Amino acid sequence: MLFRTVVTAARAARPAAVRAVSTVSSAAFRGVVAAPRHSVRGAPLISTMHVDLMLILLQARLVQVRGVKTLDFAGTSETVWERSDFPREKLAQLFKNDTMAVLGYGTQGMAQSLNMRDNGLNVIVGVRENGASWKQAIADGWVPGKTLFSMEAAAEKGTVISFLLSDAGQKDAWPLIAPYVTKGKTLFFSHGFGVVFHHQTGIVPPKDVDVILAAPKGSGYTVRSLFLEGRGINSSVAIYQDVSGKARERAFGMGVAIGSGYLYETTFEKEVYSDLTGERGVLMGAIQGFFQAQYEVLRAAGHSPSEAFNETVEEATQSLYPLIGAKGMDWMYANCSTTARRGALDWAPEFYKCSKPVFQRLYESVANGTESQRSITENGRADYRERFEAELKEIRESEMWRAGVTVRSLRPENQK
Repeated sequence: MLFRTVVTAARAARPAAVRAVSTVSSAAFRGVVAAPRHSVRGAPLISTMHVDLMLILLQARLVQVRGVKTLDFAGTSETVWERSDFPREKLAQLFKNDTMAVLGYGTQGMAQSLNMRDNGLNVIVGVRENGASWKQAIADGWVPGKTLFSMEAAAEKGTVISFLLSDAGQKDAWPLIAPYVTKGKTLFFSHGFGVVFHHQTGIVPPKDVDVILAAPKGSGYTVRSLFLEGRGINSSVAIYQDVSGKARERAFGMGVAIGSGYLYETTFEKEVYSDLTGERGVLMGAIQGFFQAQYEVLRAAGHSPSEAFNETVEEATQSLYPLIGAKGMDWMYANCSTTARRGALDWAPEFYKCSKPVFQRLYESVANGTESQRSITENGRADYRERFEAELKEIRESEMWRAGVTVRSLRPENQK
């Protein structure tokens, strides 16, 4: 019940479908009004469709005025900030004297820099010159010598330094960047890894700068795509140092500027612990482990690859998970057969009992620094990319995921 109530509150904070329309411009709204149909006599005639659309747009624009809200998460009150709390004009005022220097152009660096640029802020990008990221940045419209620089040059020019390299990359780059993190600047992160595990990374911010975080709960690709859809991803926000007295407001403002739709406040440490646990657990690691285990049991029992994949992965991702995302686990159960419901309710406790000790060991491994050190060591190897690709190849070429290629090709949207 506690978990379900928390999920209900979290869903309530999502931008509703009509709220997604709230980004429509005044010009677009006027365009609807100025697009009359005509009667047979040539007189302007506003159709029911036009009226309905105008009402939707009006409603969306009214929804925008909502402010910061406090929601009940299973008996615990938490404050949620929304994009409407920081409209474009407020962002411009908040960061009017700032140059946002985004260091790194991976998935997050790319998405966040483009979103801030589209939000009208003064943004520059810093990456290794003439590398793959440099070339990608040029393709995305960043201009060498004007908005695209080496990391050191960008860090020197920036007043808000967005340190968006990989965790291992931040460790290596910090000695180069640290001299430019000078008094009065803001050091921004989208993951608290480097600061929380400073005894492993060496990243210790100077005492005379604001240090803030806004961590999108998704990939850079999702951060960008949801922004372009007029919605926005959910993000965590945290303040590590507030020297200026304005760090909190600027942290939430940065969260919106980079593409967040709604934001929750946390701490650097809690953001890191929950993030590393989730990635290694149900978000990525555990789900691959569960998929593989069930698939292998079905195959060993004589089921075909297509049947094993459909009953393990395809039905989950295409039918059941969307139901969970829409209204929760209980609603998914309620929309399945009575036989499926009974079996799920009977076996869920069994999986809970066997998996909880694993999650407890995982969390301890995160909290004691074991996971962070492994990440730094493995991801900092000279042959990291080759080793990583070999690991992905092993997954990609496993029978389960090779069967998945064929199954996915049969989806209606993939039929030619």
